[in-house]
Amino acid sequence: MVIVVKAGGRLIASPETRSRILSDIARLADSGEKIVFVHGGGDIVTEYSRKMGIEPRFVVSPSGIRSRYTGPEELEVYVMVMAGKLNKEIVAGLNHGANRAIGVTGADCSMLLAERKKRIIILNEKGRKQVIPGGYTGKIKSVNKECLDKLLEQVNIVVVSPLALGTEGELLNVDGDQAAASIATALQAKTLVLLTDVPGVILGDKVLEKIPLSQAETIAKKTGYGMNRKILMAAKAIENGVGAAIIAPGNTENPVTRALRGETGTRIEP
Repeated sequence: MVIVVKAGGRLIASPETRSRILSDIARLADSGEKIVFVHGGGDIVTEYSRKMGIEPRFVVSPSGIRSRYTGPEELEVYVMVMAGKLNKEIVAGLNHGANRAIGVTGADCSMLLAERKKRIIILNEKGRKQVIPGGYTGKIKSVNKECLDKLLEQVNIVVVSPLALGTEGELLNVDGDQAAASIATALQAKTLVLLTDVPGVILGDKVLEKIPLSQAETIAKKTGYGMNRKILMAAKAIENGVGAAIIAPGNTENPVTRALRGETGTRIEP
C-alpha cells in the first residue's frame, strides 16, 4: 500500500526543512515503502512573480478558505516554478545516491483532471460577497490511478506538482492539499500525511492529538485559513476509504516517520 505525503510551500522554501523531509522520505522508500509526494511552493512562486513584476493576489471564500488567485500571467510563473524548478530540485534531492523517484505534474498522463472555475465568490475588502472571474484555478474531478500505479511499479517515489489538466485542455493551478487527498483516495492509501509549519491542529493553546471524523467540520471552522482546508481534506479522504490521515509538523527531524509513529501531529479518526 501507498503513503501519500504533502508538504506546503513554506516548508519547501526552507533548504534545511526541505532536506529533512526529503531525507526522511528517501529512508522510508529505501525500507520498501511506496510514496507519492505532493509538493507545494507558493512562497517561491510569489518570490518569482514579484521578480517578474507580477504582484500575487489572494482571495478568501465565504467559508473562510484563503487561496491564490491565478491570472494568466501568474499561471505562467506558477508552471515554470512548480513543474520546472521545484519539482526537479526535489527529484534530484531524492535521487542522490539512488534511483528512487520520478517527478511529474498532474497534467502528465491526465493524472489530475480538473474543471476550471469560471466564476468564484469571494469576500471583498468590506467583507461582502463578490463574484469575480475564476482565473486558472481548478477543482479536481478525477485521478488517473492506472498511471500512478505504473509509475510506482518502476520507482518507490512519485513526486507530483499540483498542476492539473483542465477539461478544456488548459493547465490549471489546483490546491496541493486537495491534490494529495484526491490521490490518496484514488490509491486507497494506507496513510495521508499533510505536513505543515505548526505542530498540528491547535485549539486554544493545545495541540489536538486526535479529531473524531464526526467533529472535523466543527473544529475546522474554529481554525485559520490554511488549517481548515487541511482538516476538511483529511476528513474527506478518511470518509472515502483512506486508512489514516495525519496533520503534522514538517520542520522536525524525520517528520514523516514521527507522524506515522504517532509521535507528532493530529490524527483524523473515523
